[in-house]
Amino acid sequence: MKCPFCSHPETQVVETRASEDGDFIRRRRRCASCGKRFTTYERPEVNFPSVVKKDGRRTEYSRAKLLGSFAIALRKRPVSTEQVDSAIERIEEKLLNLGLREIPSSHIGEMVMRELKKLDKVAYIRYASVYRSFEDIDEFKSVVDEVRQ
Repeated sequence: MKCPFCSHPETQVVETRASEDGDFIRRRRRCASCGKRFTTYERPEVNFPSVVKKDGRRTEYSRAKLLGSFAIALRKRPVSTEQVDSAIERIEEKLLNLGLREIPSSHIGEMVMRELKKLDKVAYIRYASVYRSFEDIDEFKSVVDEVRQ
């Protein structure tokens, strides 16, 4: 593992821990050259289905894009990083369990909406307003009424 500070190719593992749920391994490392410490995370590499966009294009699944969607919807909302990570992990688990080679982006969008609805109602409405492309105030009002019930 190359040091992120000085780019020296040799680092030493100081401590190794498995996550509570066993999904990844956290390693503390020390650079053999500059002595600085940093953390790495190891996850198993799995093949997620390709994402089929509305216009028919196919792209690779991206955890970063999913995280970005959550971050925008949850901006300045009282939701912890751990809660967001758990929601993303639930979505990824569902994607893998479906066993599909391709999945429409709309299906992933619906999964995101379900998770946001559990996490924060305001974030859910924010995401829904963009995702569903509301045309008028009545559509927006219907989603707010749905959340109130």
